[in-house]
Amino acid sequence: MKVFSNEETFNYSWEEVSTANWRKYCPWNDKSTHVIAVDTLSRHVDPATGILRTERLITCKQSAPKWLASLMGGTDISQVFETSYVDPESKKVTMVSQNLTFANIINVRETVVYQPLSATKTQFKQDAQITALCGGWQKVKSAVEDATVSRFRENAIKGKEGFEAVLEMSRRVFSEEKMKQREQQEKMAL
Repeated sequence: MKVFSNEETFNYSWEEVSTANWRKYCPWNDKSTHVIAVDTLSRHVDPATGILRTERLITCKQSAPKWLASLMGGTDISQVFETSYVDPESKKVTMVSQNLTFANIINVRETVVYQPLSATKTQFKQDAQITALCGGWQKVKSAVEDATVSRFRENAIKGKEGFEAVLEMSRRVFSEEKMKQREQQEKMAL
C-alpha cells in the first residue's frame, strides 16, 4: 500500500470554499478536464445533526501509462463513488471517494477535508490510500501503486489551480449578485 497526502490553504472563507466545492468540476475549471461527468445519486440533511450527506458518481477520462492501461483492459474511462458530509455546525466538509472501475486490480480510497483556519482561510487536507491487488507480483503491485501516486500528485497541482479559478469566479459572481440586489432594493425604496 502507498499513501498520497497533500495539504493546501485557500485564501477564502470556509463558507466560500464549501459552497464552491459543488462547482469544482465545471466550465470555470479548465484544469480538471479529466472529470467528464458528476452525477448526484442522493442528497439529504440529517434533521438531528444538520449534516448534509451527498452521494455522487464521478466519471473521469485520463490516460494511463501504456503498460498499465493494458493491465487494466485498455479503457481510459473510470468511475469513482464519492460520499460527502457537510457539517455546518463544526464547519467541516469531509469527502470520501472509492474507485469503482478496476476495483479488482487496485483499491483507491481518498479522503478530503475542508476546515476553516480563520475567517478568511480554509485548510484542505487530502489523503489517498492506494493498494494494488494484482496477484502476488510485488514488483507489478509497486509499479501500479507508484503510477497511481504520481497521477494523484499531478492532479493535486492541477486541482488546486482549477479550484482557485472556481473560487475566484464564485466570489465575483456572488459579489455582482449582491450588488444587483442592493440596487433593486434602493430602487424599490424610492
